[in-house]
Amino acid sequence: MALVTFLSDFGDMDYYVPAVKAKMLSINPQLQIVDISHGIAAFDLEHAAFLLRATFREFPKGTVHLVGINTTGTATIGYIGIKLEDHIFIGPNNGILSMLADYDPGIIVQFADIHVKDSTFPTRDILAPIAAKVASGAAIHDFGGPSTQFKKLMPRQAKATREQIVGHVVRVDRYGNLITNIQREVFEKLNPGKFTVQFGRENLRQLQTGYDQVEAGEPYVFFNSLDVLEIGINHGHGGNLLGLKRDSVVYINFEP
Repeated sequence: MALVTFLSDFGDMDYYVPAVKAKMLSINPQLQIVDISHGIAAFDLEHAAFLLRATFREFPKGTVHLVGINTTGTATIGYIGIKLEDHIFIGPNNGILSMLADYDPGIIVQFADIHVKDSTFPTRDILAPIAAKVASGAAIHDFGGPSTQFKKLMPRQAKATREQIVGHVVRVDRYGNLITNIQREVFEKLNPGKFTVQFGRENLRQLQTGYDQVEAGEPYVFFNSLDVLEIGINHGHGGNLLGLKRDSVVYINFEP
C-alpha cells in the first residue's frame, strides 16, 4: 500500500494543502494520503514534532511521512529524508525530524541539488514529489547521499532526582487538558509509594486512571495513552481554570 501522511502548518483556508496533495497524486494517483494536521500554529516545530512523535508508530511500517513546517525558514539547512523504526520521513532539515525519538535515525539522506530547485513553495515542488516516489517504491538514497549536517533540536526534558520530578506542560489540547513531559516509566522507577503532584495552587496525592474518576469541576491527574502525565478538570478547561499553559511547571514530590 502506497501510504503518505501529511503534516503542515498550512491551515485549511488557502491552496497550499490541496496543491501538495495534487502534486503527489499526479505522480501516483493510487496514493493514499492521510492528514495528521494542518492546524499547527505557523512555524511551531515543537507542537508539530509532538504530534508526529505521538502518532507515527500507529501507522504501518514503511509509511512515508511528509512534513511541511517552516520549509523556507533561515534555520532550514536543505531537505532530507530519514529512516526511523522502519518509517520514512521527508522534510526540511530544521531540527523537527530530530525530535521524533531519543536517538538518531538509522539513515539520514541529504537530497541532492538535482532534486532541489529554487522555489517559494518547497513542500509542493521539492518534498511532495520525493515523498510520492518513495511511497511508490523508490529509495530515499535515490535522491541524495548521507547527511553530515543533521540539525538537532532538544525538546524540553523533565528533570528527576530521588526526591522530585520537575516537568513542564508541553501541550494544552482543545479540551484544555494539559499534557506534560513527565514519563510514566520515570515516575514508576522513583515512586516510593507516597507522593504529591503539585501544579499551580493544587496538590494532589492520588493518580486517577480516567477522566470520570473525579466529580465534574474537580482536577485530575493520570498517565495517559502516551504514558505521560496529564492534568485537567473533568468537564472543564484545565488550562483556564488552573491557570496553566504550555511551559508551566509541574512537580512530583516524593515522600520517604
